[in-house]
Amino acid sequence: MDFIQRSQEIIQQEIGELQKLADKIGSEINEVIEMIYLCKGKLVILGIGKTGIIGHKIAASLASTGTPTIFVNASEAMHGDLGMIGSEDIALLISNSGSSSEIINVIAPLKKIGCRVICMTGNVRSPLAMESELVLNVGVEKEACPLGLAPTTSTTATLVMGDVLTICLMERRNFKAENYALYHPGGALGRQLLSRVKDEMITEVPKVYLDTLFKDVIYEVSNRRLGMTIVYDRDENAVGVITDGDIRRAIQKFEDIKHLTATDFMTLGFKKIAPDELLTEALEMMDLNKITTLAVVDSRNEVIGILSIHNIIDFRNPVG
Repeated sequence: MDFIQRSQEIIQQEIGELQKLADKIGSEINEVIEMIYLCKGKLVILGIGKTGIIGHKIAASLASTGTPTIFVNASEAMHGDLGMIGSEDIALLISNSGSSSEIINVIAPLKKIGCRVICMTGNVRSPLAMESELVLNVGVEKEACPLGLAPTTSTTATLVMGDVLTICLMERRNFKAENYALYHPGGALGRQLLSRVKDEMITEVPKVYLDTLFKDVIYEVSNRRLGMTIVYDRDENAVGVITDGDIRRAIQKFEDIKHLTATDFMTLGFKKIAPDELLTEALEMMDLNKITTLAVVDSRNEVIGILSIHNIIDFRNPVG
């Protein structure tokens, strides 16, 4: 049996249900985001079974992006784990049916503790929805499972709603790459994001002078393999830059290039960055200015190195 077509049908079915989910979203998402953002405690996600697994993932995503979040199994909550929940916390209960006894039974104790209760459910008329301050509707019309029994499309919808919370809260907090790195110091991504310009810059700065001849400029640019060189005056002040692009434009512009000097075709000034800046900041500057190198300058505004995008790429993709 060829399952290619069937696989495509299943994926399209789930996509269709997700589109319906998007159409259901209303002002309640603004209220939920603001409530969690202003929370003085933490977000506690509770669930059981497969939705509990999804809840665990949502909690992990939120926690790693600046929203203090933990996951508590609803069954275990009734046997001591409620002790992890405080009055300033928000409890987010997840249940597709909204009527699972383990979920319903934990609502009263949560309210007695004093925390606020919100939910994510596929049934907005369920007991869970009725007892919740705010409701995120993750209802689907049909599971991808042909028997309609195994949670498939419903768990996908719940997972995506979790992504909605995560990303919206990241944007509400203005959460940046360097913030993300603080929560991931042990992995390659964390090391990459926490690394500084000084860790990857080249200290042998390509150098020519205002009166350097065209052919010597080309030699310096090609010899250092950075596609650029800094231009200095005779007082050793860095005054400009010449790139591969400047050389190409000079060849097209001038009929006689033999007697050209750097001052004739250099670009005045150059983009610069401090050595203690994060690599993420350098990448952002390169992307914004559509360039591939930055001059690294010290507190005296003297060029002490060159950072090339190739150094960053090599660092992000180490061999081995």
